[in-house]
Amino acid sequence: MSNGSYSVLIKNRIKKFKKVINVPSDKSISIRSFLISAISNDISKIKNPLVSEDVISCINCLKNLGVKIKKDKNNNFLVYGKGLGSLYAKKNTILNFGNSGTLARLLIGILSTTPNIRVRVMGDESLNKRNMSRLIKVMNRFGAEFLPKNKYNFPLTLVSSEMPIGIDYISGDSAQIKSSVILAGLNSYGNSEIIEKKETRDHTEKILSLNSKSIKIEKNKNLIKVFGKKSLGNLNIQIPSDPSSAAFFSTLCLLTKNSKIIIKNVCLNQKRLGFYNLLKKSGARIKMVNVKKKNNELVGDILVRSSKIRPIKSGSKHYLSATDEYPIMFIIAALTKGISKFTGIKELANKESNRILEMKKILKKIGVKCKSNKDSMTISGNVISNKKKHIIKVNSMHDHRIAMSCAVLALITGIKFSIKGFETVDTSFPSFLKIVKNLGGKYEIKKK
Repeated sequence: MSNGSYSVLIKNRIKKFKKVINVPSDKSISIRSFLISAISNDISKIKNPLVSEDVISCINCLKNLGVKIKKDKNNNFLVYGKGLGSLYAKKNTILNFGNSGTLARLLIGILSTTPNIRVRVMGDESLNKRNMSRLIKVMNRFGAEFLPKNKYNFPLTLVSSEMPIGIDYISGDSAQIKSSVILAGLNSYGNSEIIEKKETRDHTEKILSLNSKSIKIEKNKNLIKVFGKKSLGNLNIQIPSDPSSAAFFSTLCLLTKNSKIIIKNVCLNQKRLGFYNLLKKSGARIKMVNVKKKNNELVGDILVRSSKIRPIKSGSKHYLSATDEYPIMFIIAALTKGISKFTGIKELANKESNRILEMKKILKKIGVKCKSNKDSMTISGNVISNKKKHIIKVNSMHDHRIAMSCAVLALITGIKFSIKGFETVDTSFPSFLKIVKNLGGKYEIKKK
C-alpha cells in the first residue's frame, strides 16, 4: 500500500517483451466475497483475494460491524460469519468506504435491512463527490433512511429499516445498484423480484448460488428472484485474476511491436469481456486458453500478441461489459490511425472522475483530436512517436484507471509523462509498477 502521495515519471518507450504474468485478483469478486461471507453462517474461507486499499476498506468496515476476519497459515482469509441480520454498530460508528463505490453501494444494501443500524457513512474526497441518489431512493423503498434528507452524496447517516419488505425493481445499467437490491432483499420479509432491462455483471448472483437457496435466476425472463430470510451457508472460494487489470498489460503488448504476453488465471465472465471482444473485432490477436469453470465463474489464461489495430466502434450495447476499460480503450483509439467512436457512455461521468472529460484533456495534450458530449467520444487517432521534448504533466484525479492508462500511453509512445497522485493505483492494482519493471519498463517515483 502507498505511504503518502507520489508522482510517477516515465521518459522512455518500453522495448519488446515476451512474458508470462499474473495480475491481481478480481476486485469485484473479492469485495462481494467478504461481504457475503460476513452475513453467512459459520466460517468462510477466501483464497487469493485482492489485497488493495479498496478491499482493506471493506475488511475494516466489516470489523467495525463486529465481524471477525483473520488470515490462516496459508494466507487465506477466514471470515467468521454472523448470519443474516446480525451485523451491529456501536454508537457513533463511522464506516469509511475509501475510494470504493462498489463497497459503498453493496454494504449499504446489506445494512439497510439489518435491524437497529445507525451509522455515519463516508468515503474519500473522490467518493464523497459521487451522486448516490439512485442507491438512496431504492433503499428508501426498503424503509431505510438517509440523513440529512434530500442530500445525495456522502457523508450521510444511514438508519436501517425497522420492517424491511421485499420490493420489485427494474434494473438498469448499474450492476452495483442491482447487487445492493439483491443484498437488501436477503434480510427482508417476503420476496424481491428484479427484472434486468440490461444484463450487467452477475458476480453477486453467482456467489449466492454457491451457498444458499435465497436466489433464483430465470434467464428466459431476465428475472432474478430473491427469497428473504433464507440463511446462507459458508463459502470456500478462490478469487481469479481481474480482467480489468489485465486490460492494461494486454494493451501494452498489443501496441508494442514483436511482443507477446500470457496473463494467467483471469476471470473470463462474459459480462466482463467487452474490452477484449471489441478489440478482437478491430484486429487484435487475443485468445482465451485453458478455460475452466471454478466457483461458478469461467477462468482461463489470456494470450496476447502485438497487433495492428483498426479504429474501434463501440455502441451502448458494449458499455456494460466494458465499463472499466474505456480509459485504456481511449488510449488505443488515440494510437490507432483512423476515427474511433464510442457512444452510450454517459455513466463514465459518475466514476472516480469524469472519465470522458479527463481523458479528453489528456489526449489533447499529446495532440490527439477528440470530440465529446455527455454520451459519446470521437477520437481521431494516429501513430504517435516521441516528438515532444517537454514533460507532460497530468493529475490522476484520484482515478486509478486514468493513472494506469497514462502510464501505458507513456510506455508505448516514449512521450515523457509525469503522473501526479499515482498512489491511487493502490486501490485496485498495488503491483502495477512491479509488473511494469518485470516487463522492462522504466520509471521514476517522485515523493511529494
